[in-house]
Amino acid sequence: MSSKIPLPPRRGGLIFAAMLVALAACRQPVQEPQFPAANRDVAPIVGDAFSTEDTRDRLGEAEEVMELAGVERGMSVADVGAGEGYYTVRLSRVVGPNGRVLAEDIVPSVRDALADRVAREKLDNVSVKLGSAGNPMLPAQSFDRVFLVHVYHEVQSPYAFLWHLREAVKPGGLVVVVDSNRPVKRHGITSAQLRCEFAALGMDPARFSVLTGGEAYFMAFRPSRPRPAPEKIQPCRGA
Repeated sequence: MSSKIPLPPRRGGLIFAAMLVALAACRQPVQEPQFPAANRDVAPIVGDAFSTEDTRDRLGEAEEVMELAGVERGMSVADVGAGEGYYTVRLSRVVGPNGRVLAEDIVPSVRDALADRVAREKLDNVSVKLGSAGNPMLPAQSFDRVFLVHVYHEVQSPYAFLWHLREAVKPGGLVVVVDSNRPVKRHGITSAQLRCEFAALGMDPARFSVLTGGEAYFMAFRPSRPRPAPEKIQPCRGA
């Protein structure tokens, strides 16, 4: 009586089986990181224009902010929540032809209008991109300064937003916030609350100044401690 000895599977069969396993793994849903809720009011987006540019120029805020932030020729900067491009245009002039400005907004129509303006005014050192509410989608370690001007109080998911944003800052770079020292419901955020939320992401104040007129303030932050894992973020309880 003879018995058959099982033959080893063909090599091609093994490769095909491995391909099926890899394909099944690719189909698994990607687990998105979970971030703490804002745990405070969030202001609605009221529009892409903060006020007329002539009015803002008369107040001199942009020049004061850029001086406080130490913006210099040749720097790479990001204008997050750029809106109609008021700061984008003025940053473009200061950093000069060897510098770079990335203007970001989360509203497609606003982004498109800003891109038209950049092309019309021939701002060759400016790029425009679309971000999302929880992630400005900036390239990592690319910017000497990242600006958030009268926009942070509208960020729906501040901890997710800051978790992503801080990675865009070059070593030694700063995140610059300009906002009004008043409740979020009145389209501002207190400096204490701002300081607390940035601290939760390992960023500490490098400079603070009340801007001319006393309505708004300037605060610059430096990533000075490791970025926590999303589940390790300690949200503010109100400040």
